[in-house]
Amino acid sequence: MAAPPLIFAAIAGLFLVGMMRDDPDALPSVFVGREAPPLPSEALPGRAPLTDADLRSGEVTIVNFWASWCPPCRAEHPTLKALAQEGLRVGGVNFKDEADQANGYLDRDGDPFFGVSYDPKGRTAIDWGVTAPPETFIIGRDGTVLFRFAGPLVGSDYEQRFRPALDRALAE
Repeated sequence: MAAPPLIFAAIAGLFLVGMMRDDPDALPSVFVGREAPPLPSEALPGRAPLTDADLRSGEVTIVNFWASWCPPCRAEHPTLKALAQEGLRVGGVNFKDEADQANGYLDRDGDPFFGVSYDPKGRTAIDWGVTAPPETFIIGRDGTVLFRFAGPLVGSDYEQRFRPALDRALAE
C-alpha cells in the first residue's frame, strides 16, 4: 500500500532536482575542464589542417564540428564567418562528409576556418562526445575545453549562452 506513494514521491523529487539545474537545456560534457581530445591527423584536402598544436597555441580557439549536408550548420555559417572577421581563431572539423562537397560548400559560402581537419567516418567526433552536428567547443589558451555548445550558433541561444562563455574565455 505504501509503495505507490513512495514511488510517486521519488519520481517527483527527480523531476524537481532536474528543473533546479543551472541550465536544464545544456548537454553536459565530460571534457569541460579537461585537455581537448586529439584531432584527426588528416586535413580537408586543399585546406590548412587544424592540429593539436593549434589548440595549445596560447590563444583561445573555437572548434566547430560541421558537415556540408547539415542544415543547422549552414544556418550558423554566417556566425562563424563573423567570429573569424572579429579576429577570433575558428577551427573546423568536417565529419561524415564527402571532401569535394565540403570544399565546394566552403568555396561557395566562404571559409571561416584557419584550419580544417577531416573526419570522414566520424571517429574523432565520437572521441569529443559530439552527438550531432553542429557542435562547437571553446578551447582555452592551454588546450583545456572550457565550454561545449550543441546546436547552431544562432539567435538568442548564441547570444545568451555561447557568446558570454566566449567573452569569459577571452578575458582570462
